[in-house]
Amino acid sequence: MKKLLDRIYSDYAMPSKLAEHESVLCAAADAGYSQLSVRDFLQDLQQIDSANTCVLVHRHDIDTDLRTARKLFEIEKRHQVRSSFYFRLSTLDFSLMDEIESYGSEASYHYEELATFAKRNRIKQPAEVLNRLAEIKDEFISNFDSIERTLGKKMTTVASHGDFANRRLKLHNTIILSDAAVRAHCGITCEAYDAALMTNTDIYISDRPHPQYFYPMAPRVALGRHARIYLLTHPRQFETNWTENTKENLSRLHQSVTW
Repeated sequence: MKKLLDRIYSDYAMPSKLAEHESVLCAAADAGYSQLSVRDFLQDLQQIDSANTCVLVHRHDIDTDLRTARKLFEIEKRHQVRSSFYFRLSTLDFSLMDEIESYGSEASYHYEELATFAKRNRIKQPAEVLNRLAEIKDEFISNFDSIERTLGKKMTTVASHGDFANRRLKLHNTIILSDAAVRAHCGITCEAYDAALMTNTDIYISDRPHPQYFYPMAPRVALGRHARIYLLTHPRQFETNWTENTKENLSRLHQSVTW
């Protein structure tokens, strides 16, 4: 019951936390942290390879709620912060993505083809999913190429989405990019969970729903303790959006029942 009540609070009653995000940006700047997108961090890795260099890498996974995603972008523009925004097929907004890229931040793909394929074909056995991995890879390539053509800009990093189907199957979407040929075809230099990124940061922090908010610690606490911070956030955790949250909750319920 408590878990359900916490979810209802998070989705429909939680006060906006956008001001807290802005305070993190300001605190990081005051502490001398460079605030970068995933793409820029990787490109600049050799230049910032110093124990005296403090870096905060910002990654936003746009699972839902484009309204709040834009608010995050506008806050970051005010403070001259660069970050990465990863969009699902269901949240693609090419106008916003173009603005993000034109500003100097990164807009790219939050992919989930393995989970989508399993649900669409009602496959519940991991072995059967793996047997059809070639089809799943082809679907990823098709979606990636289509987004890139429409966006009109090269996407070099992508981020896997974590779906309830992945948890049930115990298979991550990242399996798609374990194939070097897929990466080479798409020109992908890094997946957001690659060791090249994770091992070059000191701490990986992800936001969580109420009442935890962040794991393993709040970004404000990490400032000063860790030189290289990799911070993952989602619009849904910053502000309630009744329409989008209800739509997403009903969609997940429907998928869970029909899969």
